Amino acid sequence: MQDATLKKTLGPLSLWGLGVGYVISGEYFGWNLGLPHGGSAGMLAATLVVTVMYAGFALAYAELACALPRAGGAFVYATRAFGSRVGALAGIAQVIEFVLAPPAIAMAIAAYVTQRYPTLDVRLVALAAYVVFTALNAWGVKQAAAFEILVTVLAVAELVLFAVIVLPHFDSAAFMREPLPNGWSGAFAALPFAIWFYLGIEGVANAAEEAANPQRDVAFGFGAALATLVTLALVVFFGAIGVAGWREIVFAPGSSEPSDAPLPLALAHVVSPSSPLYTLLLGVGMLGLIASFHGILLAAARATMELGRAGYAPRVLGRVHARSGTPRVALLVNMVLGSIAILSGRTADIITLSVLGALLMYVLAMASLFQLRRNEPALARPFRVPLYPWLPAVSFLVAVCCLIAVVWSAGFLSVAFLAMIGFGVALAGRRTARTGSL
Repeated sequence: MQDATLKKTLGPLSLWGLGVGYVISGEYFGWNLGLPHGGSAGMLAATLVVTVMYAGFALAYAELACALPRAGGAFVYATRAFGSRVGALAGIAQVIEFVLAPPAIAMAIAAYVTQRYPTLDVRLVALAAYVVFTALNAWGVKQAAAFEILVTVLAVAELVLFAVIVLPHFDSAAFMREPLPNGWSGAFAALPFAIWFYLGIEGVANAAEEAANPQRDVAFGFGAALATLVTLALVVFFGAIGVAGWREIVFAPGSSEPSDAPLPLALAHVVSPSSPLYTLLLGVGMLGLIASFHGILLAAARATMELGRAGYAPRVLGRVHARSGTPRVALLVNMVLGSIAILSGRTADIITLSVLGALLMYVLAMASLFQLRRNEPALARPFRVPLYPWLPAVSFLVAVCCLIAVVWSAGFLSVAFLAMIGFGVALAGRRTARTGSL
């Protein structure tokens, strides 16, 4: 009942839906946690820098994904460019990103649910979401992708409706209230949360192996998804903060704990929380979180599966169920790890660790682009990043600077991240030492 072949069932619309769906929860929560560090001005500066980085990165990653359409993403590219040691490092960083992003999103889903049903246990709701959407992913990639497109379209529509409701109430004085609570140094501390606006878009590459025509459709998926997300990020940023200031979407009334539901907090200044419209917006808004949660579970399973398929992790993780065409073992293992993270209850720390994994993976992926252009000029590249080498070079340098800034500001979490990377690479090396492949 098991093999290592994924079914080719995804078209361009599916890839756009996955690309937007992976990320769209970042418009709904997480980014607001950077506001106490950077304020409105510092967070805006961080967001603009990160947007430039992702514009170059997404186009460069599209070139790699079209040339090497494998589920492992950066793991495959770095291995091809630099060998198995650097490939293992990129693969572990990618797994950390994708495995730790869903627990943070699950906690946000639970925060939205408990806005309406406060007697429910937040962690139990988050764990229940993990079980339900892991099961949907295990059912089949075609069914999972169809569901992803549906909830993504609804989530985009809800953000448009949010903009229509709040933007007429935009107040520039409220937006610029406490613009730099920690000076411009706060913008550096805000970087991990600005990255949350776009984190996960690279998951399109992890679905390339399941694309019916990856050489044509993957580039479209990346480009269309990025354009959609940049527009939504700016609309949400100005709309939510401009209603009553950034503090009102970080801290719920009477609470000193940061909230995982900033958009409902903004809406409450415009629409009565007891009104049917507020309830509708709350329910539809949760679909954005579901879209990202469900989509990143899909990408995370492919990243974990590729490490197992290559022998850098237990081989059982590389199995694909013959009937469903999904990596069920990898899905189950990721669910267990995500559940442990949920039980820690530390959403901001989980986001930071996920961002550290993403940034390290971005740096290695961009370096792989340059190395492959140099080493394999004849490699078939159906899509080529425009303005090469300048655009990817700028993105690479910004990614390096962001990684340094996040490591500098994260403190102990950076040490924990390095420990996780070290453990993963050591485990990969031990497993492959018998065959001499690492």
